[in-house]
Amino acid sequence: MTVTAERAAVRTHCPYCALQCGMTVRGTEIAPRSFPANGGGLCQKGWTAGSLLTSPARLTTPMIRTGGELRPASWDEALAFIVARVTGIRAEHGADAVAVFGGGGLTNEKAYLLGKFARVALRTSQVDYNGRFCMSSAAAAGTRAFGVDRGLPFPLTDLAGADAVLLAGSNPAETMPPFVQHLRRARDAAGLIVVDPRRTPTAELASVHLAPAPGTDLALALGILHALVADGLVKKSYVDTRTTGFDAMWRIAARWWPERVERVTGVAAADQRRVAAKLASARNAYVLTARGTEQHASGTDTVGAWINLALALGLPGGEGSGFGCLTGQGNGQGGREHGQKADQLPGYRGIDDPAAREHVAGVWGVDPADLPGPGRSAYELLDALGTGGGPRALFVFGSNVVVSAPRAAHVADRLAALDLLVVADVVASETALCADVVLPVTQWAEEEGTMTSLEGRVLLRRRAIEPPPGVRTDLEVLSGLAERLGQPAGRFPADAETVFTELRAASKGGVADYSGITYDRLRKEEPLYWPVPSPDHPGTPRLFLDRFGHPDGRARFVPVDHIGPAEPPDAEFPLQAITGRVLQHYQSGAQTRLVPELTEVVPEAYVEVHPDTAARAGLAEGDQATVTSRRGAVTAVVRCVPSMRVDVVFLPFHFPGEGRANLITNPALDPTSRMPEFKVCAVSLSGSGGAA
Repeated sequence: MTVTAERAAVRTHCPYCALQCGMTVRGTEIAPRSFPANGGGLCQKGWTAGSLLTSPARLTTPMIRTGGELRPASWDEALAFIVARVTGIRAEHGADAVAVFGGGGLTNEKAYLLGKFARVALRTSQVDYNGRFCMSSAAAAGTRAFGVDRGLPFPLTDLAGADAVLLAGSNPAETMPPFVQHLRRARDAAGLIVVDPRRTPTAELASVHLAPAPGTDLALALGILHALVADGLVKKSYVDTRTTGFDAMWRIAARWWPERVERVTGVAAADQRRVAAKLASARNAYVLTARGTEQHASGTDTVGAWINLALALGLPGGEGSGFGCLTGQGNGQGGREHGQKADQLPGYRGIDDPAAREHVAGVWGVDPADLPGPGRSAYELLDALGTGGGPRALFVFGSNVVVSAPRAAHVADRLAALDLLVVADVVASETALCADVVLPVTQWAEEEGTMTSLEGRVLLRRRAIEPPPGVRTDLEVLSGLAERLGQPAGRFPADAETVFTELRAASKGGVADYSGITYDRLRKEEPLYWPVPSPDHPGTPRLFLDRFGHPDGRARFVPVDHIGPAEPPDAEFPLQAITGRVLQHYQSGAQTRLVPELTEVVPEAYVEVHPDTAARAGLAEGDQATVTSRRGAVTAVVRCVPSMRVDVVFLPFHFPGEGRANLITNPALDPTSRMPEFKVCAVSLSGSGGAA
């Protein structure tokens, strides 16, 4: 690999989470830099990100499966092979027989061009992405309540002025450590409240840790809201002037008095009232949710319950207070705004909106009638692969579904049933190893492109080094495929800035309007938070200060009720398994498992369990255990953790093979967001002494 001749220090951003920490890259050396999100700090993953740039595991040559084995091929051979197979499949089975699966880590340019590729070059409706597994419930709840979905509708640095912060289902001390510095004031004021079934490192920092039974967050939010109303702590003037729907919401919440909630959640009624009083008395307060609250079959309603609490407190839309959701993937925000989601067109437009279709089709130079309608959501798409009415071919960009999808063994079976699987990746991920064609693509420091952070700020990732010979950018791959599929030259540009210019036009007038953002402005590091509707617009760091996104300008209370997990424990599966991340690894682990400094600390799958629960299964610290659900079994090393609930086990989801936590997870879907219920399922624990 060659680096830039002058080995100049390039100002860019971390390749991992949506915090998008500022860093400087010189060759392959990483150093933190002063940037509002991270304040000059990096986590272990960021510090070691340079290892990925010279990893011997990098893919550098296209591969085609022949006789059951992947063999090296030229780019021309690989692309010709793909186009011939796709053309035949479409001719025999129709356009929707070809599907596309994207990722929340792709740049805005890639996400945009991928959605366009699906709908214009392939003419398929079958396109979705792994962000459906990440932020979809929060997005649906935010849109329903506020009329706009932006994870944090305020700058992250606003949190530093908060006297109280409630974190529901979030563990940023491990998932995005530099974030924690913004909670210092709340922590010092004894106002940091953490809602999590586990005693996580974040919970250790809290003044109040509420540990509800898994899948009961919605009931807990209703109980705190009930206490707020009963104790006369509702911000009535705000409710009257800036919201609608309180009475309908209260007819349900009135039934959830704290003592009833205590019986369901295990959280003391006194603690519910204490949290209500603490939030109401704070001068500046925030309610924040994350995956622990959202990844449920009732995730949209659960987030909605926390939004209702925030609205009753008068927090959203005020400077210094608010409600927000912590986006996980690096471009989890931008990735869902520009068209790789089954029901969306660029600018966060609905694909079934005639005006949106006309606008975007005009930018693309096609007839609006030729654009397909909504397709299947992510899990439904994967579940349909290779079936009679499902896709026969699949393109995967920026995702490792063999590890990251729920009911993972079933998903692997569906991939095996395809006539064609094409995977573009940086390394030989578990999904790439299943492919018929593997395409080696560039990674973060080898390409240019924009990312949108968890606070809606658009950032420029600069190219710092040259990619290995033989590797192409995702944009070059899509451009080459589109032309071979008969698209006019230039309709699918391969230059990132050119693609972004087109994205600006496609997003113009949409909810997520990027039309006023240019690469020149980003190179100057202007703090541009969308919407930015014109080149002279300064951006919108704080949404909702004057009005919410609904036509009447008011936020909506939404009536929601607790129903509990889709799969409660029973005699056969008496425990509940929850999944999550650990500090050293990221997502499916395809990248971080290649970094020696990280794998030395956490080399393999493990299961956290209370010592008494382990003992009942005949297990002890360091033993191999099997965690079994109705869908499969995971093998993992036992870690005895006294703070765990005796009815709960925890598994990180970063590991492959028999250690895949998603072998057991439940694909039950939220009816609105189509989010699978990753966070809780009924399991048994077994070892030498039997099952518990």
